[in-house]
Amino acid sequence: MPVIMAGPCAVESREQLLETARAVKEAGATVLRGGAFKPRTSPYQFQGLGIEGLRLLAEARQETGLPVITEVMEPEMVEVVADYADILQIGARNMQNFPLLQAVGRRGRGKPVMLKRGLSATIDEWLLAAEYIVAAGNPNVILCERGVRSFDPQTRNLLDLACVPLLHELTHLPVIVDPSHATGRRELVPTMARAGIAAGAEGLILEVHPDPNSALCDGRQSITPTELRTIVHEARLMVQIMQDADRLSQVA
Repeated sequence: MPVIMAGPCAVESREQLLETARAVKEAGATVLRGGAFKPRTSPYQFQGLGIEGLRLLAEARQETGLPVITEVMEPEMVEVVADYADILQIGARNMQNFPLLQAVGRRGRGKPVMLKRGLSATIDEWLLAAEYIVAAGNPNVILCERGVRSFDPQTRNLLDLACVPLLHELTHLPVIVDPSHATGRRELVPTMARAGIAAGAEGLILEVHPDPNSALCDGRQSITPTELRTIVHEARLMVQIMQDADRLSQVA
């Protein structure tokens, strides 16, 4: 079954996170995402709650039983974030932050690392960034396609789904698709989530908020818990259909 990581772009408060975490669990997602440290384009935008956000994520994990994925931004913070998170995330802007990549490899305690594709990174650059983590001692790397920058402002990024089957040819590493950051528009997220699964992704990472219009970070691309429930159901159904089709083709 596909791995569905879901939760708020940013941890805003205890109430917001716990409400979302309960809804994510009820919808059938398997990992809780949430940003404690938020790198933003503008220094005047909400930057996250920091260490307090990590503590809240740990509380949400204790209540729901969901493992937690959150971003680490600095080499010096790797061990601190690893104390709270089950999966370490390297954001798109840090894909080629080589000291950080080496730090999660050496000091991440072997916890899985999800490496997001850089804003304009080639597939070779992305894979070589993953090699920095592996070479530093941590083979548990997950690749995340979140779209690359394009000339068209209608969507936030250009979701490169062709990279999913290509990566399966080039590497054994699992691939996750992020339709939230790729499109920047919540009405497109369900369709591109289905497309990601159809392309062969092992899972999805989705931004979910109980009230997207009031979100302090990326509300425009955040879906509701009700929409998440539908996406989880459809993703599982699609995987089952594709598995059945493979079995039938083998028999034929």
